[in-house]
Amino acid sequence: MKLLRYGPHGHEKPGMLDKEGRIRDLSDFVKDINHHTLHPAKLAELAVLNPEQLSIVHGTHRIGACVTRPMNYICIGLNYADHAAESGLPVPKEPIIFLKSLGAFSGPNDDVKIPKHSHKTDWEVELGIVIGSKASYVSEENAMDHVAGYCVCNDVSEREFQIERGGQWDKGKGCDTFGPTGPWMVTKDEIADPQDLHMWLDVDGVRMQDGSTKTMVFGVKKLVSYVSHFMTLHPGDIIATGTPPGVGMGKKPEPVYLKPGQTMKLGIAGLGEQTQKVISA
Repeated sequence: MKLLRYGPHGHEKPGMLDKEGRIRDLSDFVKDINHHTLHPAKLAELAVLNPEQLSIVHGTHRIGACVTRPMNYICIGLNYADHAAESGLPVPKEPIIFLKSLGAFSGPNDDVKIPKHSHKTDWEVELGIVIGSKASYVSEENAMDHVAGYCVCNDVSEREFQIERGGQWDKGKGCDTFGPTGPWMVTKDEIADPQDLHMWLDVDGVRMQDGSTKTMVFGVKKLVSYVSHFMTLHPGDIIATGTPPGVGMGKKPEPVYLKPGQTMKLGIAGLGEQTQKVISA
């Protein structure tokens, strides 16, 4: 299933994507794509619905983040061997964890705002894991029992804030609109192997990132298990699993950063695409 949320910011409704790519209304069955909906039992109920018997949502609608605002938006740093290499940093021995401010959480096609005094706003296409049931101290063997599905994330980052302004990475990761998520959550049964997904990102039609989840240092099972030993994961939580090479910071001979008026387009095989216009805050 592909579950999504559509409508104005703060007033999104739940939907399901049919085989023709049309939105079908789920309002008669769930209130939202939230922690109740993502529970395995509820997902099983929705899986038996015939999308053709659901009302078509006509017209053009904003697509919101694919789940309601999570309790935790967790990110993994330097989790692609080839990205670590372009950053000139060693491959981590354990996953690097940081948290993205929930104020950054936004729809997949909403505008991305370059913060005031920013000179180094960057892009990062990432595979997002959506948690379906509470996870605390889970083993790798049982980790997938707690995964509802996957989505596309853009871990937008301000590199000066992140690296040059002291403190932890969170400064450059949590600015408003820095967390486009969606367009939909694809349930895990539709993704045969999350460690073999093509992913890409373009800026103004120029391919910047062209990678695969094959080069992840720590895979989905490891990450869910590992993070659950440091914090409880709740239904609807997102784990953004790191980015492949091609970020602006790593461009040669000089870094390249986002400017107002540019457009980012990104996607992951089987999980859909995002498009964001870059504007000034």
